[in-house]
Amino acid sequence: MIKVLLVDDDVELTAMLVEYLAQENFEGHAVHNGEDGVAAALGGGYAIVVLDVMMPRLSGIETLRRIRQSSRVPVLMLTARGDNIDRITGLDLGADDYVPKPCTPGELVARLRAILRRTEPQPAPAAAGATVEAGPLLLCPGSRTATLDGRTLDLTGTEFNLLEVLARGAGHLISKQELSQRALGRPLSPFDRRIDVHVSSIRQKLGTRGDGRSWIQTVRGMGYQLVTD
Repeated sequence: MIKVLLVDDDVELTAMLVEYLAQENFEGHAVHNGEDGVAAALGGGYAIVVLDVMMPRLSGIETLRRIRQSSRVPVLMLTARGDNIDRITGLDLGADDYVPKPCTPGELVARLRAILRRTEPQPAPAAAGATVEAGPLLLCPGSRTATLDGRTLDLTGTEFNLLEVLARGAGHLISKQELSQRALGRPLSPFDRRIDVHVSSIRQKLGTRGDGRSWIQTVRGMGYQLVTD
């Protein structure tokens, strides 16, 4: 059973979700405020966290901020439908994805599985080339670790996926649509800023090159390119 932490002040909703998750091979546990959510996420051995943005006392955004100070556990945010500010803030702080409320339990489970598929470590191939190298950037898909000039990068699972796609195509333009399909596992929707926000976070973690340029260049209206020369 895959352990899932639900952090939401809606007791009735979380009870229903825990029952539904059990039918889908997930072991759901619910807490109903941000403080308990932080403690459980950091110490409960959960595979993934489902975190509601709108909570009293400690908001979901602040809860996520505190979780990300110590953990890279995958986080799926539940946001109000149409509230782009919360979505962008959550992604910027390291959320792996979001689902607008209200959503069906089936949609929630589908998103959970998609995030877990793309964030779990993959067995390293026996053949040479298991490590992806792009200039001073080295990525190991097996352990899902990345270094730049020997400095370890603190990437979320989604950020690692995006950087791996860019690194494998280093020096070439990769469209946002392709990035979304290969790294997130789904097509990019109109006005969807997930890719932009994740790439912005990766840029900050990479820092700038010796010539002052960003490692990831934007081709306006088209996509992104990892620069290595």
